[in-house]
Amino acid sequence: MPKSRAKQFVLPFDKITIKDIPLVGGKGASLGEMYQRLTPRGVKVPPGFAVTAYAYRYLLKKAKLEKEIRKLLKGLNTEDLKDLAVRGQAVRQTILKAEFPPELKQAIVVEYRKLSKEFKTRAVDVAVRSSATAEDLPDASFAGQQESYLNIVGEKELLQACKECMASLFTDRAISYRVDKHFDHFKIGLSIAVQKMVRSDKACSGVMFTLDTESGFRDVVLINSSWGLGEYIVKGTVTPDEFLVFKPTVRAGFAAIINQQLGSKEKKLVYASRGVHPTKSLPVNERDQQRFSLKPKEVLQLARWGMEVEAHYKRPMDLEWAKDGRSGNLYIVQARPETVQTIKSKHTLEDYRLEKTSKVLVEGIAVGAKIGQGPVQLIKSVKEISKFKPGSVLVTEMTDPDWEPVMKQAAAIVTDSGGRTCHAAIVSRELGIPCIVGTAKGTRVLKTGRKVTVACSDGEVGKVYEGILPFVIDRTNLRELGRPKTKIMMNVGEPHQAFNFSLLPNDGVGLAREEFIINDSIKIHPLALLHFEKIKEPKVREKILQLTAGYSSKPRYFIDKLAQGVAMIAAGFYPKDAIVRLSDFKSNEYAGLIGGQQFEPHEDNPMIGWRGASRYYSPHYEAAFRLECKAFKKVREEYGLKNLKIMVPFCRTIEEGQKVLKIMASEGLKRGKDGLEIYMMCEIPANVILAKEFAQIFDGFSIGSNDLTQLTLGVDRDSALVAHVYDERNEAVKTLIRLLKNVN
Repeated sequence: MPKSRAKQFVLPFDKITIKDIPLVGGKGASLGEMYQRLTPRGVKVPPGFAVTAYAYRYLLKKAKLEKEIRKLLKGLNTEDLKDLAVRGQAVRQTILKAEFPPELKQAIVVEYRKLSKEFKTRAVDVAVRSSATAEDLPDASFAGQQESYLNIVGEKELLQACKECMASLFTDRAISYRVDKHFDHFKIGLSIAVQKMVRSDKACSGVMFTLDTESGFRDVVLINSSWGLGEYIVKGTVTPDEFLVFKPTVRAGFAAIINQQLGSKEKKLVYASRGVHPTKSLPVNERDQQRFSLKPKEVLQLARWGMEVEAHYKRPMDLEWAKDGRSGNLYIVQARPETVQTIKSKHTLEDYRLEKTSKVLVEGIAVGAKIGQGPVQLIKSVKEISKFKPGSVLVTEMTDPDWEPVMKQAAAIVTDSGGRTCHAAIVSRELGIPCIVGTAKGTRVLKTGRKVTVACSDGEVGKVYEGILPFVIDRTNLRELGRPKTKIMMNVGEPHQAFNFSLLPNDGVGLAREEFIINDSIKIHPLALLHFEKIKEPKVREKILQLTAGYSSKPRYFIDKLAQGVAMIAAGFYPKDAIVRLSDFKSNEYAGLIGGQQFEPHEDNPMIGWRGASRYYSPHYEAAFRLECKAFKKVREEYGLKNLKIMVPFCRTIEEGQKVLKIMASEGLKRGKDGLEIYMMCEIPANVILAKEFAQIFDGFSIGSNDLTQLTLGVDRDSALVAHVYDERNEAVKTLIRLLKNVN
């Protein structure tokens, strides 16, 4: 073997750093860097070695392959998918037919034997992953362009997997991607990372980003997790569990898992018997589908490691991790720079808005925040992608890396499975194409030729609407926005919009309505959760069971989901104040929640009936209000979001305010404790008349002009018959507001 390091066929991870990308590619260099620098700091990385790019070029030279490959690719038009497939196949076969030179074989086998000896076995199980030398650059992800092989055991099997990796430098998708990115095929080398397998087939694995993938918000870690080996998350085969961890308060020692979503996780990839196919797919039993694949302490451990890796590289990172089912240990098995949000301009805000809506055909997880539209083209197999018509909406079960040549031609993408960190989501973001993953039934509902609008512009949930709908794009140059002398606090409804809104100039959140969280995330009446055994209707019981799957109790579902929604808002604007108003549904609105009809009275005028503070201390509702208090306490004490302030709505009398504050204090929300401020909505004339007295028990007021106008003028704001009278600019309303302003 040549003595020069640059001409070595193999290098163990403990001899590799991030400076070695020309030798071992981005993947190999990052593994070596982490193994050397981060393992001493507690980040577990499985050992292994890299087959260098020099070894790849050595094979091309010795087997005289480059000239033949150039000939096969000459004149290629990557838009012609049939031609691309024929030529790509021919190039790969050319490499696969070539024989490894004996000296290259020997070098790989010797290093493999050393690794096996480390684990006290004759043939250790390894993952064999391609690592291109232009991979993982700041402006190109190269995600999934080459192949990976799992559970490779034995010298012969390893050598074959290495050859397969080298051939995969010329997959159809890799050829197309390099052409689009203007990379020379022959200036890119192929290294191979050979790494001890983590037995996640007996546990779980997944992907982690050290920012929010949709908004680019930097203060969170996003973790996806599913049962079995990690390929199914990366390829979008399953819809995984999702966890969001808030970095600033985790650093301070809080268990700040501020959001979690249960994925369907219907199948998993596991070890198979030795042979041609070392892995196999198995169904996941119903019990495991309905429980989270990671424990909270494991989520936090991964998040801390992600933050450690990010701090080391000084930039947001995209990582893969795995849990060993035998030892119970977690490992980081791959790390690359995050490439989409990092290069996205933070100075121009684009807001896509539908001007009208129509029937919603399917829903799923929104990727990006854009809108796309066109005729549906249902493609069930990668073998059919040559039939795809540019400008259509691509609908399929999942889009793995082989689909990349047609993804860039799509107006939008809709898949049955996948999560926010699958390959389809990553590439869609990079291409700037709206994408909805995890619809579960897209391929059954959306048929070829049907015209649809794919909207990812309304937060976390993406919707496919019937027909071609009009929409507009508002663009705002943030650098041109001046700051007024008056402090501006924002009105936030949808928690998943908080991260985007926080990028605008602001002084915090002045009002966040709890009703949005209950309507959109919880959906169930709190008393129906507290008294599930009393629910009579079978359909209602079934809906509640479906929504609360994965939770230890039904009241816990309410507490956790509410806490997570509130936490998203408070985290988005941390450390600035975030004022969240307690629930203010009217009885008719509460009745519209799942199970609500059974627990709500009929009122002729619910607008001035049983709402706001009067509910909280009522013996008929107090237990439900205490769930709200527990959720707010969790946000402040467990997540560490002490910037959360609480507002009490529709408080008619001083006595009501005192009763509500007493209940809150008994639940650990004592005014003044740990800086907790409790405000009230000023929306009743009595609030203005007794403002000084109310100010003795609350920390401040927020003017609710809608209800204040209604009650000052004696107008039901829900009545069209007297709508012409309703005017918040009426002098009587303005006089009340001036009086409140002058209260000391």
